[in-house]
Amino acid sequence: MKNFIAEFKKFIMRGNVMDMAVGIIIGGAFTAIVTSLVNDIIMPIISAIFGGLSFEAWNIALGSGEEPPMLNLGTFVAAIINFLLIALVIFIIIKTINKMREKQEEEPAAPTTKKCPLCLSEIPIEAKRCACCTADLTEFEEIKE
Repeated sequence: MKNFIAEFKKFIMRGNVMDMAVGIIIGGAFTAIVTSLVNDIIMPIISAIFGGLSFEAWNIALGSGEEPPMLNLGTFVAAIINFLLIALVIFIIIKTINKMREKQEEEPAAPTTKKCPLCLSEIPIEAKRCACCTADLTEFEEIKE
């Protein structure tokens, strides 16, 4: 049992598990914000466009009587808009993170030029003789080695 608890503690304390937990908590809070945006701002605007019809009234009765089963289309439309907004924001966040990772992973390009040790002019890295002072650069390469 002690071994199990120690293993579980090690699992919980790993960085990716903690990151996931924080992500879930922030995701829940973000979902509440997007839900409020949809219900309190976007849906009233859409409702005004359609002549003031309340989305709660967008439903179809599936029978008759005092309380027939209802298809709540307005609630469904709000849920679709909610999903699309959350998916859009997640897409933008992931795209931004991927761009940042690509920039970090890019290796600096290998140098294509070097300086002549005598005249300090810029010359191609493969040059054996300086174009400015005509110095034989092979002598200096032997010294470096």
